Amino acid sequence: MFRYIVRRLLQMVLTFFGATFMLFALVFANQKDPIQALVGERPVSESQRIALTERYHLDEGFFMQYWYYMKGLFTGDFGTSMTGRKNWEMMADAWPVTLRLALIAIVIAATFSVTMGVYSALKRGGVFDNVSLFITLVLLAMPIVVIAPLFQLIFGIELGWFPPTATRDATVWQLLLPAIVLACIVIAPEMRVTRTAVVENLRADYVRTARAKGLTRTRVIWVHVLRNSLIPVVTLIGVDLGGLMAGAIVTEHVFNIPGVGFNLARAIKTEDGPLVVGFVSILVILFLFINLLVDLLYAALDPRIRYE
Repeated sequence: MFRYIVRRLLQMVLTFFGATFMLFALVFANQKDPIQALVGERPVSESQRIALTERYHLDEGFFMQYWYYMKGLFTGDFGTSMTGRKNWEMMADAWPVTLRLALIAIVIAATFSVTMGVYSALKRGGVFDNVSLFITLVLLAMPIVVIAPLFQLIFGIELGWFPPTATRDATVWQLLLPAIVLACIVIAPEMRVTRTAVVENLRADYVRTARAKGLTRTRVIWVHVLRNSLIPVVTLIGVDLGGLMAGAIVTEHVFNIPGVGFNLARAIKTEDGPLVVGFVSILVILFLFINLLVDLLYAALDPRIRYE
């Protein structure tokens, strides 16, 4: 296990450098005039342009800019936004909001998809199974840019069940509707994977052995079958984190939530390269460590799995 963790950490280092290099290259190639994009239509004096160009090394080449960024990153300096505010200060304000939103979305998605997936497998071929299949196909066909404003209009404005927007200090109640929107983009695949895994495990020999020993049907399903069926689901939940973070950009923008997605959307619009790179770098680190945690959870779910 120790050698496996060390090997994975070394792979994560290489992945981090590759991801940040590609990200920096994309931001660098997309920059036209970030100074003018920041101020909008207002004129920029020559002295201001010279000072900002020197401050952010805009007159230097790509590799030198990347070197300055990595040097600052490893010394705890996440850089300064084009607005003049430190990136770590903006991250400290945005990350707690986005993490709460993502956590609520994951809990909703996991609870609903696992419960409905197991029930659909037990009633396979029935009305519930067919209806759930139709609903999952509809959710898979609807992108987040459609689901977010649609749910906001129906449940936030027309019906008034949830707040249509969030305040700066977003409460759990204000984050509930955006979390449901985020959960919708991962519920469908998680539910179908759960159903498939449960159907396969119900046909396994250990299920017949457990029933022959006198165990109740409920205990066999929710203890033995579900535990073995959760392995592919846990894998999918780890992968879905990337989808949740991508969906958060749209969701936070629609519901006016001051989180990571909201700041990223604004930074991309204003060509604020340092802020984009800083936020996405933290996303890369978070994604890598969560995938490592998911891999380590396999051994807890299935004792037969060992990492050597």
